Amino acid sequence: MTTSYRGNESVQSGYYLNLSRLAIEPVAENGGRLPAGPGSWTRIPTLAAILATPIVGLAFLMFLPMIGFVLCAKAIAVKLTGPATELAASVSPGMATGAAYMTGKEGEEAQKEAAPEVEKLAKEIEEKRKA
Repeated sequence: MTTSYRGNESVQSGYYLNLSRLAIEPVAENGGRLPAGPGSWTRIPTLAAILATPIVGLAFLMFLPMIGFVLCAKAIAVKLTGPATELAASVSPGMATGAAYMTGKEGEEAQKEAAPEVEKLAKEIEEKRKA
């Protein structure tokens, strides 16, 4: 018969296993508390704790580097095939967030005022080329 305990619960001394966290917690004295957190704790015999501890350590030893390699490969794949949203964000117009642009972008009015002068200058250049 196995009994499950919740985190931060007062328990008898012994070893407790939490499968969701993959942790074995020793409780030294009666009335000691289990660590708070997700998952339930199950009391296991001392011999099982002695045998399970190296297996849990081996799992960390094997999977931790593998997780690093997987995350590195994913980062490289994203760089090579990068989504178009990142590119679109980098070429977006330079508008300040939260600013009101009711009169248009900065410099638009100056461009409108300069347009007749530019046309006039273009005509002068064209006339001088013909002459």
